[in-house]
Amino acid sequence: MAEQVRLQKFMADCGVGSRRKCEEWIVQGQVSVNGGVVAELGTKIDPDRDEVRFRGKVLRPAAGKITVMLHKPAGYVTTVRDQFNRPNVCELVRIPGVRLYPVGRLDYQTTGLLLLTNDGDLDYLLTHPKNHIPRVYEAVLRGHPTADALQELESGVKLAKGKKSAPAVVRILKSGTNATHVEFTLYEGRNHEVRQMAQAVGYPVLRLKRTGFAGLSLGNLQEGHYAVLKQEQVEDIKNRYQP
Repeated sequence: MAEQVRLQKFMADCGVGSRRKCEEWIVQGQVSVNGGVVAELGTKIDPDRDEVRFRGKVLRPAAGKITVMLHKPAGYVTTVRDQFNRPNVCELVRIPGVRLYPVGRLDYQTTGLLLLTNDGDLDYLLTHPKNHIPRVYEAVLRGHPTADALQELESGVKLAKGKKSAPAVVRILKSGTNATHVEFTLYEGRNHEVRQMAQAVGYPVLRLKRTGFAGLSLGNLQEGHYAVLKQEQVEDIKNRYQP
């Protein structure tokens, strides 16, 4: 008998989606085990003996774990499903027989480094807030931020619903006539965080690009193109950030 694993982990290992998304689907009653709907988190299954179905389809673990680094263009969503049928980043990565899903999200108009994987453990490691994975962005801000504004960005600013951003590392890359290029290094993964932070201090984002994530750098990878990570790169990430 194989070692029992949590249902959401098994689903992620099958390439269905991230563990968090799988947890949502379980609670919604979209998953069955041996013919019975399971809607409670914490359920464990035996991968060798139990039949798991998602929306009626039998799930089987992915044959091999693959992770790619994509240079996301603007105008693509990073959600698995989109009500407006906008282009999806998964359409940019075509590997026969392999289904990948995005690690976290980038805004519709944000460009830059995005990982896609079928490795559920890697996805969980890189998206869990407790692991403080570094994310590096280059933002073009309207105007010229003052020293006080930069200090406020670094120490944390109040965001929507009264929340405060975590401390960040902020540095000016270059200044133009009406805009400033600023590099942000963040250690949490809230949606729209850079845009909200910049807006909060009065210098809204005009363009945003993620240039680094989990120690990886976008480098010379062209927009719309991707590169498959070597296994040693993936293992290095796991060893570096594993709690």
